[in-house]
Amino acid sequence: MSQDYSKAKVYLILIVGLTTFGFAPILVKFATEHSALLLVAIRTVGAFLMLLPFYIYQKKSDKYDVKPVGNETKWMAFAGIALGLHFILWISSLYYTSVASASVLVTIHPIMLIVAERVLYKMEFAPTVWIGVFIAFAGSVLLGISDYNTESTFANPLLGNAMAFGAAAIFAVYFLIGRKIRQNRSWLGYVFPVYGYAAATCVVILLIVEGIPQHISPVVIWVGLGLAIGPQLMGHGSLNYAVKFVSPTLLSTLILTEPVFATVLAFFILGELPAILSFVAIFVTLVGVVLTWKKKPKHKREIEE
Repeated sequence: MSQDYSKAKVYLILIVGLTTFGFAPILVKFATEHSALLLVAIRTVGAFLMLLPFYIYQKKSDKYDVKPVGNETKWMAFAGIALGLHFILWISSLYYTSVASASVLVTIHPIMLIVAERVLYKMEFAPTVWIGVFIAFAGSVLLGISDYNTESTFANPLLGNAMAFGAAAIFAVYFLIGRKIRQNRSWLGYVFPVYGYAAATCVVILLIVEGIPQHISPVVIWVGLGLAIGPQLMGHGSLNYAVKFVSPTLLSTLILTEPVFATVLAFFILGELPAILSFVAIFVTLVGVVLTWKKKPKHKREIEE
């Protein structure tokens, strides 16, 4: 396989996968009258079960790396738990704040990653990168202020924004684990167990907090399955595939297209128009993120053949 073909394959998978992210908050908005925890449980369990036939087939054909090496089982369990908590906080945030705010705040994990990479991996970044970090943080604060002034429209914007921010932090942890473990495992060899742990986490939290559901609305089922097929299998699945070949910097930058796409979809589908200050905050946040990743860090990993 040529290097050009490898690049084209990876980029095509990313393009198809990333376009599904913008639909995630739109789908969730159709189910906000129902339990967020139940919705997340259906999403994660659905994605896990959809992968099960492929797992059985590849296991029988000896194409599946079933034997983890060293501490891989422990790290994949951590990754799955982190992913489950990320989904719970992210989807719950949409019950309390706007699509625009939640989408921007949940995608500031590149800011967190740059700090983690500097501390954990001793990577060096240009001064403009750190300037971008502070600009993006200022934009996030401005976004919180803009939503605070629209409390009559959304249930609890401050709580929703805090949940989205927490979801971003947990996703950064999940992404760092995947960056390490995915290098030595196949896509299904990593995604299947991680999604299994994520589903188990969501189901356990659902049972602890709300107990066994007495009634499940068809709306929740369809929205949950839609989230499983699109944003999880295609969206997160494309990231888990590409993280073996593409630098986390590039992946994080691509994910930042979600707020713009989600905001546009929210306007046309839901008629949700953010306040003028929110537009300014979104612009400031995205400018800061672009500056943050304008200079490539040293030791950047390129696509392999």
